Amino acid sequence: MNAVIACGGTGGHLFPGIAVAETLRARGHEVVLFVSEKEIDSLALSKRSEFRFEKLPTVGFPSLYSPAIFGFLRRFNESLSLCRSIYKNFKPQAVLGMGGFTSTAPVMAGKMRGAATFIHESNAIPGKANRFTARMVRAVLLGFKECAAFFPKARTEVTGTPIRTELKRLERHIARQKVGLREDLTTLLVMGGSQGASGVNQAVIKSLPSLHDLPLQVIHLSGARDERLVADNYHREQIPAYVAAFHHHMEEVYSAADFTIARAGAASLAEFAAFSLPSILIPYPYAADDHQTRNAEIFAHAHAAILLKESELSADLLARKIEEFLGNSQLLRHMAESSARLAPKDAASRVVATMEKYTNHDSGA
Repeated sequence: MNAVIACGGTGGHLFPGIAVAETLRARGHEVVLFVSEKEIDSLALSKRSEFRFEKLPTVGFPSLYSPAIFGFLRRFNESLSLCRSIYKNFKPQAVLGMGGFTSTAPVMAGKMRGAATFIHESNAIPGKANRFTARMVRAVLLGFKECAAFFPKARTEVTGTPIRTELKRLERHIARQKVGLREDLTTLLVMGGSQGASGVNQAVIKSLPSLHDLPLQVIHLSGARDERLVADNYHREQIPAYVAAFHHHMEEVYSAADFTIARAGAASLAEFAAFSLPSILIPYPYAADDHQTRNAEIFAHAHAAILLKESELSADLLARKIEEFLGNSQLLRHMAESSARLAPKDAASRVVATMEKYTNHDSGA
């Protein structure tokens, strides 16, 4: 079948979307990816010449009473007519939106054409766009079963959140060599996600003076804005660290790490679980409906993570938690096993199988 995946705007939509696209192609389907104009989308797809992708105007939903609503409607209409003109040639039979308003226009245009339409919601609490778009789809695919209650009128299928095929575990010592770190030290991975890295960076920087006597090394993905500041702080405290704005081969840093400090975006959590990584989760406090806290609670409840709220975070508390992990290999091992149990099993294949089921079923009807 010809399939469209609309997955732009954040890594949390983009990377699971790419994972589904890879599986669709492997099963002989044609795929077009719809992304946003943001830099993260261009960066991630620059190495992906096998995919055809189309850029849509970035569409963030403002408050209904804000004058920005007019700009939103204009860009939304531009997106919709762009989708419809692309569909005239591509003729999609299935359209999947991964969330965010960048995916609403492609789904709506697909519905107008009579294509089978779907959305994937990776978080435990759905975003505004998916709540709205759910009315137009044959099925809502879920990362967490806890999310089903938010879609009482829709068919829901729990698929898990897909992760990219290149995320394959490497030997730990090889992974550590690749980022220039020692093979024998406990390794912490710090990352803030494609949005909201700055709060995590500040929290970790403040805790460093309490950590420099510990047998610890750090991989810190800081985002571009804080890279110099973060690197200077590790240097000053003489803590061995690999600091980078981003790292394109995430399988290397996941394989090198023993545990992680991170936000609680659903796509990142699915990747931590796939690599059996325990986490200290600091949910992004400005996420819509505080959905990252709910994601983190599911992992904390399963003993795969410790949840710390950014508002309650102090340098001392974070340093103490890091020390607990370092001083207790049994705790680390137990949490790693709990994390692995949450790993999505073939989520991309489940998403594709669901799309095939609803699409084939209808075309044969």
